[in-house]
Amino acid sequence: MTTPIPQAVIDMVPVYPEMVVLIGASAILLIDMFLKEGQRSLTYLLSLATLLVAGVLSYNDYMTGHTVYTFNGMFVSDPMANLLKVFTYLTAGLTLVYSRQYADDRGMLSGNLGGEFYVLALFTVLGQMVMISGSNFLSVYLGVELMSLSLYALVALRRDNHKATEAAMKYFVLGALASGFLLYGISMLYGATGTLDIRGVSAMVAGGTVNKTVLIFGVVFLVAGLAFKLGAVPFHMWVPDVYEGSPTAVTLLLGGAPKIATFAICIRLLVEGLMPLAFDWQQMLMILAVLSLAIGNITAIAQTNLKRMLAYSTIAQMGFVLLGLLAGVAGTTDRTGASAAYSAAMYYVITYVLTTIGSFGMLMLLSRAGFEAETLADLKGLSKRNGWFAVVMSALMFSLAGVPPLMGFAAKFAVLTAVLSTGQIWLTVLAVMFSLIAAFYYLRVVKVMWFDEPADEAPIVVKADMSVALSLNAIAIVLLGVLPGPLLAACLKAMTITLNT
Repeated sequence: MTTPIPQAVIDMVPVYPEMVVLIGASAILLIDMFLKEGQRSLTYLLSLATLLVAGVLSYNDYMTGHTVYTFNGMFVSDPMANLLKVFTYLTAGLTLVYSRQYADDRGMLSGNLGGEFYVLALFTVLGQMVMISGSNFLSVYLGVELMSLSLYALVALRRDNHKATEAAMKYFVLGALASGFLLYGISMLYGATGTLDIRGVSAMVAGGTVNKTVLIFGVVFLVAGLAFKLGAVPFHMWVPDVYEGSPTAVTLLLGGAPKIATFAICIRLLVEGLMPLAFDWQQMLMILAVLSLAIGNITAIAQTNLKRMLAYSTIAQMGFVLLGLLAGVAGTTDRTGASAAYSAAMYYVITYVLTTIGSFGMLMLLSRAGFEAETLADLKGLSKRNGWFAVVMSALMFSLAGVPPLMGFAAKFAVLTAVLSTGQIWLTVLAVMFSLIAAFYYLRVVKVMWFDEPADEAPIVVKADMSVALSLNAIAIVLLGVLPGPLLAACLKAMTITLNT
C-alpha cells in the first residue's frame, strides 16, 4: 500500500505561471498551423497575452511575500524568483515587440517557419522560469537545457543564412560542453552528499562529514558551467561570434532574459547550496570578474561592429555582477550587508538587461529588408535623420557607460558601494578604472550619431508599437536612475526574504 503524498507537496498554485506559459506556447503552436500568411499578427498578440497573464500571476505571488516549496522541494516560489520572473516576462515581451518587423522582413515569420519564432521564444522563457525557481539540481538542469535547446534552434532559424548557421554550430558545440561541465559538477556533488536537493547539499556540506576534495572538484565544474552561461572570461569565446552571427532578434533573446535566469541559479547553487564552500568559489569568481572586466572592456574598444561591441560589453557587465556576488560572500558575517550586496547584483542584472534590449532594439529599428544596421557607420548622423531616436540611443549608451543620473550609474554605484563596504579597496579601484575605459567605446557611438554626417539617407520607418516601446524603455532608464529607490528596495526585500527563509 502506497503512502499518499501530502497536499502541500503537490501544491500546483506556485506553478500557475509556468503552466500558463506552457499551455500558451502549445496552444499558439497549434493555432499557428491554421493561420494564413497575413494572419501572423494573431500569433504575436497571443504570445504577448501569454506573457502578460504569467506576469500578473508572478507579480501577485511576489506581493504576498511568501516562500512556498512544491513537488517534493524541487520547485520554490519566493520573492526573488517572482520578481525576476516579472522582469523576464517584460524582457521577453519587449523583445517580441522590437523584433516583429525585423523578423517579418527576413522571412522568419512566414513560409515553413510560421510562428516558430514566437513559440520557441516562449519555451525559452519557460526554461528560464524553471531555472529561476529550481530548488533541486535536477530541476535547475532541466530548466537550463530547455532554455538552451530553444536558443540553439532560434539561432539556426534562418537556415539560408550561412552566418546564422555557423553561429548556431558554435553555440551548440560550446553550449553542450558547458552543459557537460555543469552536469559533471552536479554529479560530483551528488556523489559526495547523496542528495540533489540544494538545501540538503548545504546541510551536508555544513556538517563536515563529506569528502571535501570531491566537493571542490564539483564546485570547479559547476562554476565553469555557470561562467559559460554568463559569458564570463575565460568562457566567453562564444559570445561575440554568436551575437554577431545570429539574427539581431535572436541576439536580443540571447543577451537579455537568460542573464536574469543565470543570476538566479548562481544564487540558488552557490549562495543557498554551497555557502559553506564560499571561500573556494569566491576565489574563482574573483578571477572571473577581474578577467571579464579587463578583456571585455579592452577588446570592445577595437570593435567597429556594434553587435560584437555589445557582446564584449556584456562580458564586462557580467564582471560587475560577479563583483556583487563576491561582496555578498565577503559580507556573510553580516546578514544585512550580504543581502544588500546580493540585491545590488540583482539590480545590476535588471539594469543591464533593460538597457541592452533597448540597444539591440535600436539596431533592429534602423535595419530594414536587405539591410542590417550593425556597424558604427550605420549610426552616423542619426540625429539628423531622427532626433528623438538619437536621444533614445544616447540615453542607452550613457546608461551602459554609468553616466549619472541614468540607471546604469545607480547600478554601478550600488555594486561598488557593496564591494567597498567589504574592505576590498583595490577591487573597487580596478572596477572604476575599467569603467572609465568602457566610457570610450560607448561615447564613440554617441559621437558618430550627433557629429558625423549621415552615411545612409533612407527614411526610418517604424511601427507604432515599437516606437512607443523603445521610447518607454529609454524613459524608464532615466527615471529608474533618478529614482532608483523603489526598485532597489524591491530587490532588497526579495533577497532578504529569500536568503533568510
